[in-house]
Amino acid sequence: MTTYEALKKYWGFDNFRPLQLEIIQSVLDKKDTLALLPTGGGKSLCFQIPALVIEGICIVISPLIALMKDQVENLNNKGIEAISITSGMTKREIDIALDNCIYGKIKFLYLSPERLFSELVTERIKYMKVNLLAVDEAHCISQWGYDFRPPYLRIASFRELHPQVPVLALTASATHIVQDDIISKLNFKTKNIFRKSFERKNLSYSVLNQDNKLKKLLDVCHNVKGTGIVYASTRKQTFELSTYLNQHNILADYYHAGLDSQQRNQKQNLWKNNKIKVIVATNAFGMGIDKPDVRFVLHYTLPESLEAYYQEAGRAGRDEKKAYAVMLYHPSDRLDFERKYIQSFPSISEIKKIYHHLGNYFQLAIGAGEGLSFEFNIADFCNKFKTEVLKTINAIKFLERDEYIALSENALLPSRLQFIVNGEDLYRFQVENQKYDGFIKNILRAYGGAFDNFIAIKENDIAKRYGISRDQTIKLLYQLNNFGIIEYAPQSHQPQLYYIKPRWATDNVVIDKNYYTYRKTTYYKKMQAILAYAENEVCRNVEILSYFDECNPKKCGICDVCLRLKKDKESIVKQLQNQILVFLKSDAMELTQLLTSLTLGTSDDKINALRNLLDAGFIKKNKDEYSGI
Repeated sequence: MTTYEALKKYWGFDNFRPLQLEIIQSVLDKKDTLALLPTGGGKSLCFQIPALVIEGICIVISPLIALMKDQVENLNNKGIEAISITSGMTKREIDIALDNCIYGKIKFLYLSPERLFSELVTERIKYMKVNLLAVDEAHCISQWGYDFRPPYLRIASFRELHPQVPVLALTASATHIVQDDIISKLNFKTKNIFRKSFERKNLSYSVLNQDNKLKKLLDVCHNVKGTGIVYASTRKQTFELSTYLNQHNILADYYHAGLDSQQRNQKQNLWKNNKIKVIVATNAFGMGIDKPDVRFVLHYTLPESLEAYYQEAGRAGRDEKKAYAVMLYHPSDRLDFERKYIQSFPSISEIKKIYHHLGNYFQLAIGAGEGLSFEFNIADFCNKFKTEVLKTINAIKFLERDEYIALSENALLPSRLQFIVNGEDLYRFQVENQKYDGFIKNILRAYGGAFDNFIAIKENDIAKRYGISRDQTIKLLYQLNNFGIIEYAPQSHQPQLYYIKPRWATDNVVIDKNYYTYRKTTYYKKMQAILAYAENEVCRNVEILSYFDECNPKKCGICDVCLRLKKDKESIVKQLQNQILVFLKSDAMELTQLLTSLTLGTSDDKINALRNLLDAGFIKKNKDEYSGI
């Protein structure tokens, strides 16, 4: 199968987007490749197409479990075998999945970076026929990146399992220093970068300084036709803003990481299918959302960095039609941002104290816990130990960097089960235990393939069919699990905290002070960059492209700054025209005398005003003199 045949067969397209084919060919030539494509630029095709046309399996590293889930479902719907292994899965599930990768027809194995710590995974990957290693959100490997994830640093040693396999690193936003860091950290054999311009010509950027943000929010939502995304900083704020919009006749809903997978999918689908106009969300929303006709993205509060803003704003106008990226700003936002900066860097003693609390929270003895994974309810933890959420999360990031623990995002895994006895033993159990016979038959009728693999189940559906409550259903499932008839894994949507090392005594925990200082400096620079974007009167497009090191960026002409300057320029030219008409009303004047007499604008403004009047027939030129008519 050729690249074009795969594109047509599975995606229905005849042609690739700009740079896609060049990136794909680089991968087919077995070259390590870094691809920088703006949000919505079709990054996933750049590894999916070559992986399909080469024999073997593609391993995809992604930090976003929700995005992995979406991509796996999309591939499976196209008839392409793909699976993911994430935190929250049972050891038996992982074992079966890895066997299918070695002996089955799986073409794509998606892994969270935390899974690279697992000896079971790395040992089994040795026996897979790997054709490509794809690293999505590759900026996460760079300490200069806005979203640094320490587990990504393990990928370089992971490459040693298949040293001849090329790596394709993908990101939507990276400065030159981050690009070089990605190439270094992934041990590229040679520097090989494909970069599409970060310019979005159809996207109008605006920063609106507002005392009344709610009023401006309503104005944007009412006046821009089509669907939009509103980004807020907290879960509480997403609920409050969506309620406010609904109260003012704008259909809206809220979305954040604290919702379970069923709620997320329901809200996401309503918005994608245009049943609601606006989704108000934290930055948990957007990755992998394939909705080309988003007409506006509004940031109610400041995003973390210009990289984050570019990615989030870039979800508008993927269909190449006019769209708007709006940031609402108030001088008090600077104070909030600076306060967040302080909270993002708990002291080293506070970091050690939070590590100690984590051990107590999970009831781990000193020396225990290595390789164990726990559901982690951050709100409950912070409430129990009286710590701030932001400080706790950032303390965990430093503990990740020094490889004590790793925290994954919400697992979003449905309930699963598998029968772990054969048909004959199950029949014997049903005969001997009449209490469970009807319940087991109900499951077998509703779900196929439960003897071969883990299958996703819904306790509510089982309960409804069998005529009992959901709680009774769960109780029976646990009983069958304890009898060794099934392995039952209930739904999980909490983050997973993984102990890389056994729990250490707090006094023996060492936090890298140089790295701590380095991250603090990097954060401060990124904070200043986003504040400069919000406060400076510079073309927004120029500001963004300059940040991403594009040479000689041109003014866009459609951002709020450009439009304001254009309006000011038009006002000056109009005033100049009035002056010229007054001067020439009674006397003719030579060009030099006339231009010297005008008191406003630049030389170009004066010439434009004069030319406009000539073209409109309000004045005339006779040899070297101008006069009124």
